[in-house]
Amino acid sequence: MHIKSTTILAVKHKGKITVAGDGQVTLDTTILKRGARKVRRLYNNEVIVGFAGATADAFTLFDRFDQKLEQYNGNLLRAAVELTKDWRTDRILRHLEALMIAVSKNYSLIISGNGDVIESDDDVMAIGSGGPYAQAAARALVRHSDLSSTQIAREAMKIAADICIYTNDNLTVEEIDIDIESDNNEKKSGKGKR
Repeated sequence: MHIKSTTILAVKHKGKITVAGDGQVTLDTTILKRGARKVRRLYNNEVIVGFAGATADAFTLFDRFDQKLEQYNGNLLRAAVELTKDWRTDRILRHLEALMIAVSKNYSLIISGNGDVIESDDDVMAIGSGGPYAQAAARALVRHSDLSSTQIAREAMKIAADICIYTNDNLTVEEIDIDIESDNNEKKSGKGKR
């Protein structure tokens, strides 16, 4: 039995960062659920996390990541690094099959069980079966439209849902306001890149 699911997309644009995820859970060739919630807010609503992969594994990681955020006072980067250490070394966690996107005002990260903590080069990132489609659409919309981050995320996810059989258009969308000036200063100083 192999569960396939999901597209998660994060777009940082025009003073906001938006994370969108579809609601489809698929088992083999059957859609089990249309309205799963794969994007959630953690740590006093300051962090948004989206999961792709086996549903039960994702919920286990949600709980573990929430604990790490609490332990490190909302420091997203530190919590992500510590989670990947546990994910690689813990006998139970290392068998979990999932990827995560986690964003805050300061960081946008992809986190994996292989120990990867990756920050995007261009403020658009995606994971899951429809991730490449959503990412390509979002990049084009960022470059060639005047849409907000949330509008871009919604349109890109609709495009992914039209192409990927494991993605639907029943979306969960969350956004955070960011300080554009401090973000630009962080990028100029080189602190915003990993």
